[in-house]
Amino acid sequence: MPLIIKKRGATYYARGTVAGQRIYESTGCSRRADAHAWATRYEYQIMQRHSLGEEATLTFAEAALDYMNAGGERKHLGKILDHFGPDFLARDMNNAAINAAALDLYPTAAPATITRQLITPIRAVITMAAEDGRTQLRKFRTRGSGAVRTRWLHPEEFETFLDQAGAHLVPILAAMVGTGARVSELLRTDVKNFYAETGQIWLDETKNEYPRMLKMPGRARDLILAQGIPAQGKLFRRPDGKPYTLTPRQTPMKTAFQAARVRAGLGPDVIPHSLRHTWATWFYCATKDYGGLLDLGGWRVSDMAQRYRKIAPDHLPDMLAAQGWDFTRLGRDIPAPDPNLVASQGLHLVK
Repeated sequence: MPLIIKKRGATYYARGTVAGQRIYESTGCSRRADAHAWATRYEYQIMQRHSLGEEATLTFAEAALDYMNAGGERKHLGKILDHFGPDFLARDMNNAAINAAALDLYPTAAPATITRQLITPIRAVITMAAEDGRTQLRKFRTRGSGAVRTRWLHPEEFETFLDQAGAHLVPILAAMVGTGARVSELLRTDVKNFYAETGQIWLDETKNEYPRMLKMPGRARDLILAQGIPAQGKLFRRPDGKPYTLTPRQTPMKTAFQAARVRAGLGPDVIPHSLRHTWATWFYCATKDYGGLLDLGGWRVSDMAQRYRKIAPDHLPDMLAAQGWDFTRLGRDIPAPDPNLVASQGLHLVK
C-alpha cells in the first residue's frame, strides 16, 4: 500500500505500511509535490532493504545520523554529508570516494588536515555501523609524510621548564601537564569550577564541544594553589592579574611560553600542545588505563590516542615518582594538600 501524505501544520507527514513495516514520519516538506517525491523515494528504500538486506541499502547519511545520535563527534560531518548527499551508500565508501571528496572539500589542505577532518570522521561512522552489523568493516588510507614524532617531555625536562617559567605561567603549565587540557580550555576556566579538595577542574567549554571533568595529581594541584587563587572569575591570569583574551588566530601566553622554553634549553619542537602529549604519555605509562586516558583526554575516536601506548620507556613511572607525579591517586584518592597552602587560600576542605 503506497504511503499516504497528509499535511499537519506547515509540514506533510507520510503514513502507511510498506513491506510489513508501519510508517508514520515527517517528510520535512511543505509542498505537496516535494512530499510525494520524498514518500516515493522512501518506499523504494524500504523495498530495497526488504529484498536485499540492510547491508546493501544502508546509506552513509543514515549511518552518520546513528553515529551522532550515539554521541559521536559531529564537528566535521556536516560538510561531508553535504558532499555525499542523502543517497550515497555506506558500502560504496572507499578510498576512491574519499579522494574525490578531498578534492572537492579540501583542495589546498595539508594531508594532516584531510586525515583529521575527512578521513577520521568517515572511518568513525563506518566502524560503528560495522560493529552494529550493518556494513562491512574496512580500512581507509590516511595521509601524511610518514611517521610523525610525538614530542613529549621527560620529567626532568618539565622540571627545568617549570624552573624557568614566570610565576604566572607555572600554574598553567602544571594544569596542562597534570590534566592534558588544551590552553584555550584552561584559560576559559572559572575559579568556581576548580575543586582543590579532589584536584578536579570542570570544563564546560571544550574544543570538541563535549564538557568533561579533569583530574590532576597532587603535584599539579599544589603548584596551582601555591601561586594563589583569585577570589572569582577566571582561574588562570596574566602577570597583571587580568584574564587572558582568547582569539581564534592567536595563542595566549605564546611569548612567555617560548621565553621559558629557550631558557630551559628546549628546542622549537616543544609547543604548548606538547604538554598534552606529555600528559597522555605519563598518564598511560603510570596507570595503563586506556579507558581513563580517552575519557580524561576527551578523545571521541580511540585511534587518536593509540600512539601514547607505545612511546614511553619502561622506567618512566619511576622517573615520575621521583619528581612527585603520581597519576595513580586522582579524584577522591588524591593526597591532601599542604595545610599551609589551604590556609593561605582561605579554602575549606570537605572531609
